[in-house]
Amino acid sequence: MKHTTRTALPALAVAAALLLAGCGGGDSETSGHGASHGASKSSAAPARTAFNDADVAFAQGMIPHHRQALEMADLVAGRSSDAEVKTLAEQIRRAQDPEIATLTRWLGEWQQPVPGAHVGHGGGDDGNGGHTMSGMMTEAQLTDLKAAKGPAFDKAFAELMIEHHEGALTMARDVLAKGEAPGVRTLAEAVVKGQSAEIAQLRTIIARL
Repeated sequence: MKHTTRTALPALAVAAALLLAGCGGGDSETSGHGASHGASKSSAAPARTAFNDADVAFAQGMIPHHRQALEMADLVAGRSSDAEVKTLAEQIRRAQDPEIATLTRWLGEWQQPVPGAHVGHGGGDDGNGGHTMSGMMTEAQLTDLKAAKGPAFDKAFAELMIEHHEGALTMARDVLAKGEAPGVRTLAEAVVKGQSAEIAQLRTIIARL
């Protein structure tokens, strides 16, 4: 009996040690999961998107540039006599209005000022003393466009929108060469693709008017 008891005691001690080790391992594993979960939460938190001055300049310039395109598109109703011009004006509205919202959101995230409603109106001033918005219409050009009707309006609209779009292409290609923000690059590529196609369409409209 004494031999059995001496054998049993070490066995019980080993079992207790194993049980304690198992509990300790469980605590360690739980802590590990907790740390991992915390790290996962941290990595899932939205990181501030990298951007540079070229991205900011593009957003601040393209917002008033797009606003003017929408202003021109709004003139089509009641003045245009061409179905294709009317369709294209609606296409411009559908593309550029959401882009203004996106560009405005980015500037907010970057803690950069959003251009006011009248910045660049009737010209290319970017609101900071520069003239970075290539292709912007002057106040006189907009006044003449508002006064035109029928085929004269359609031709003037097409010619001015080509110039306007070419300015947007210049801005988009510039940020593609110098910008850093991935979202800006995607939007600039869409501008190049979409407005290049619209320029080609506008030229065919002018050719048949």
